[in-house]
Amino acid sequence: MGQKKVVTKPETKLSFIDLFAGIGGFHTSFYSIGAKCVFASEWDKNARISYEENYKCIDPELFEKDSEGNYKYFNEDITKADVEKIPDFDILCGGFPCQPFSIAGLRKGFEDARGTLFFNIANIINNKIQKGKKPRVLLLENVKGLKNHMKGETLKVLLRILREDLKYEVQTMVLNAKYFGVPQNRERLFFVCWDKGQIPVSEGEFKFPLGLDSNKKSIFEKEKLDQCIKTKVSDIFEPSKTIDPKYTISDRLWEGHQRRKERNKANGKGFGYSKFDGNDTYCSTISARYWKDGSEILIDQTAQNKNPRKLTPVEAGRLQGYRIIGNGWQNKECANNMNNNSKNLEFRIVVTPKEAYHQFGNSVAVPVIKALAREIKKQLLEA
Repeated sequence: MGQKKVVTKPETKLSFIDLFAGIGGFHTSFYSIGAKCVFASEWDKNARISYEENYKCIDPELFEKDSEGNYKYFNEDITKADVEKIPDFDILCGGFPCQPFSIAGLRKGFEDARGTLFFNIANIINNKIQKGKKPRVLLLENVKGLKNHMKGETLKVLLRILREDLKYEVQTMVLNAKYFGVPQNRERLFFVCWDKGQIPVSEGEFKFPLGLDSNKKSIFEKEKLDQCIKTKVSDIFEPSKTIDPKYTISDRLWEGHQRRKERNKANGKGFGYSKFDGNDTYCSTISARYWKDGSEILIDQTAQNKNPRKLTPVEAGRLQGYRIIGNGWQNKECANNMNNNSKNLEFRIVVTPKEAYHQFGNSVAVPVIKALAREIKKQLLEA
């Protein structure tokens, strides 16, 4: 474990709020461009523990409490947040849940989103607009499937609310973490929105980074993605001699995985599990259910005459781009790569392995958000 220390940073004019914050993938990313978090909201009690333990050293004011012992700016239930008490901010970040709109199409402005958590995002923004403090930029994240959710109606209503009711320029793009220096095939849909009244950039002019090249520079053309940072699954491995035998799955579980794979293959329903070795370029998407059986990402140990193993919690976190020291790295040079060098905040696991898997499976891929944060600052906030 790295030694806990207080990190200081220069004063900054950029501020952001972190909604549906999880364990702070947006927080660490916007901190990397010099922005300050002035409000965060997360309901899961264990994620809140991880969040506070990892960010109170850089943003202690965020975790201040009032005279009654309640957090002033670290909200638990976004549906009960007093929007009047949320500080003014430049950027709103949020990976909001994918939910249907029960009255979609009635065109009652952002009221069409009532009953969904997106309504709470819109309500916060609208409150600031009414006060003449309209946020300059919104960065929203969701699963790729949102594009086709409810036959596209959900996305249609979201875009209408953002463009017509809240008056933002909006661009969307599906980005894959495997092009940003982490060995994971993880696609997510991103919304970059900005107020043209404050930012003189027209819709369609923002260029999404589609990946990072070997010099950590943004790649903007799909045709150049073959120049992205080269990765291997073993980039995230802890030294093999430090891996606890408990991560090797049992004979019973391994046999069950294989039977299920054969059965599903015969029924045309999928493959049941996915196995990778250290030389593979990337692995499958890690999910919040990974703690159950690890079936989506099993590491081959045939050379050691062993059943496959699950990723350790440390490796699961590294797969999302967090800098976690753990027991070190199997490939020592990886300790100084883009995600793990000392320029990155160290993330400390302070919950049980089960909760850690759950949290990392729900997280955003940090290098993707960092790349977006850099481009938002460069193309929009400094425009």
